[in-house]
Amino acid sequence: MTDPWVALEPGADPVERVRALRRAHETFTEAGTVERPVRSVVADSWRRSAKAGVGPDGTASVELTDGDLGSYRAEHPLARVMPLVRELMGTFAADGEHLLAVCDAQGRMLWVEGHPATLRRADRMNFVPGARWAESAVGTNAPGTAVAVDRPVQVFAAEHFSRRVQPWTCAAAPVHDPRTGRVLGAVDITGGDGLAHPHSLGFVQAVARAAESQLALLTPPETAAADALGLTALGRDEAHLVVDGRKLRLSRRHSEIVVLLARHPEGLTGDELLCALYEDESVTPVTLRAELARLRRLLGPALLGSRPYRLMVPVESDVAVVERRLETGTVTAAAAAYGGPLLPGSQAPAVMRLRQRIADGLRAALIARRDPDLLADWAHAPWGEDDLDVWRALAAVRPTAAVRVRLEQLESELAAPPAWARQPARPTHH
Repeated sequence: MTDPWVALEPGADPVERVRALRRAHETFTEAGTVERPVRSVVADSWRRSAKAGVGPDGTASVELTDGDLGSYRAEHPLARVMPLVRELMGTFAADGEHLLAVCDAQGRMLWVEGHPATLRRADRMNFVPGARWAESAVGTNAPGTAVAVDRPVQVFAAEHFSRRVQPWTCAAAPVHDPRTGRVLGAVDITGGDGLAHPHSLGFVQAVARAAESQLALLTPPETAAADALGLTALGRDEAHLVVDGRKLRLSRRHSEIVVLLARHPEGLTGDELLCALYEDESVTPVTLRAELARLRRLLGPALLGSRPYRLMVPVESDVAVVERRLETGTVTAAAAAYGGPLLPGSQAPAVMRLRQRIADGLRAALIARRDPDLLADWAHAPWGEDDLDVWRALAAVRPTAAVRVRLEQLESELAAPPAWARQPARPTHH
């Protein structure tokens, strides 16, 4: 039989690609297995799992139940493509006694569907909707690792970090927002040894691509045009702005200007912008006007107004999403939307204040929530690895050896005098 994965051109229709892969999957017979060393993707995941303090006998915790789960799923972007995912994977999962699963960007299961007997088995290890299967929570597993490394992953049996998951085999692929490129979650196929061949990975990868294509179709170009701007500024020094269906990468100074104007739809005067952007009072208004002129050429004169300076269309930013979710008390959703500190390299006074306010608000909410998985995600992120308060909160709810060791290191480092004070004084020669 001709391998349809090879026969299909890269530009082929993604839905047809999935169907061809499914036919290949159903007719594939594995000739045998060959012992081989631990794959690098698995070894790297094991190291991250151990560093996060995951135990091999642990299990996933259920974070969202009943109404909370229903409302969170309803507003999640992947809800819009679930009919397509079910069409492409549902029958195959049920007939093969497998499960189809979809998780969010934090590895939280949103949907788990498939063969009833397999669902009952999966229920015993909390592979259920609302459960957190992030790598930092349960160790190496296909959906959790796929969103952690942002690429398709297949995990076979004993490659799972948790012992109770080792009878299973799974393959998952991340799904991205077609406009911003941000990971929205992952699609996963989970089952027994019948999934232990290469077509499983190609299958879910094609489903993910089909889901992304469907999301792009469900967001018509005119929606992203003059009606609104899409701004992504968390976790990056150069913000991304969606304008007229185009994705622009802004310079650092333009990123700061757009972030501040998005915060002030009523506009800012030249003097207000000057104070907000420049710590050095010697910077002249001419410098600022030159930057705004360059930004106007980039965006177009219809989008950037003056007297006062303002954006002429509404802006939907990831910053505003995090703030709204914190205001409504949906801490888990706020953490999921937080991509990192706002423009982390910016030294603009107003940006620094906003960056600190958002981070402090989310940190305080996480500490108050006392959710070990959310705290672990923050503590093991680049921006949280030295966050003493969060590590103390994590140690209180998940006192593993790895967490205690890291906390002791931080407390020791903060208690020690600075390096310059530890240097012996040089003798003075007269």
